[in-house]
Amino acid sequence: MRRWITIPTYNERENIGTLIQEVARTMPDAQILIVDDNSPDGTADAIRCLQRTNPNLHLHVRECKKGLGSAYVDAFRKLLREEEFETVTTMDADFSHSPCYLPKMHALAAEYDMVIGSRYIEGGGSQGWARRRRLLSASANSYARLVTEVPVKDLTAGFVTFRRSILEKLPLERIHSSGYAYTIELKCLAIFAGARAKEIPIIFEERREGNSKLSLRIIREGVYAPWYARSLSDR
Repeated sequence: MRRWITIPTYNERENIGTLIQEVARTMPDAQILIVDDNSPDGTADAIRCLQRTNPNLHLHVRECKKGLGSAYVDAFRKLLREEEFETVTTMDADFSHSPCYLPKMHALAAEYDMVIGSRYIEGGGSQGWARRRRLLSASANSYARLVTEVPVKDLTAGFVTFRRSILEKLPLERIHSSGYAYTIELKCLAIFAGARAKEIPIIFEERREGNSKLSLRIIREGVYAPWYARSLSDR
């Protein structure tokens, strides 16, 4: 099974080298695609250095910062157009998604179209978050489930393995959100397309280095995204 793991980056030089090493150790046969939004801290240069010793490491640099959602859409389109593969996994660059879960996610992808690393099923959770952040995340997920009526506990999860067969069915051009809310739209599109989904418990960890990308604009986008995602079922 040919597997891809795609990781968007923006100013992640402090984290990305160690993360790539851990991903490669955990999944030695997987191909890793980094989508960098021309990070001013030199993230892309750090990745180019790592490419000298890792033939499975690939880099796609975009001209400017366009957001997480568009980074994943660009990655999906690039892989669907240029590569043969069976699965692709999305994950963050800051160690909030531990590579230790990758083998289980990919094993389950043999049976399911979408495998979600979930904080909101039994055994899952978050570590290192302030009470306010926990409340915000839990409330956002409850709100998204209520509005979309999609039976996924962690609709805002960014740690997901997709089968190629389900990605080929998705109208990726309908994903509008540029921030974390894209995760709601993408999962809803997959469910509306008939995806068989499976959630596994993970512990989401606070980033090791660098600054959080969460902003007021991203939170505001998350308020509107579930309503838009719900409308996708009628199109």
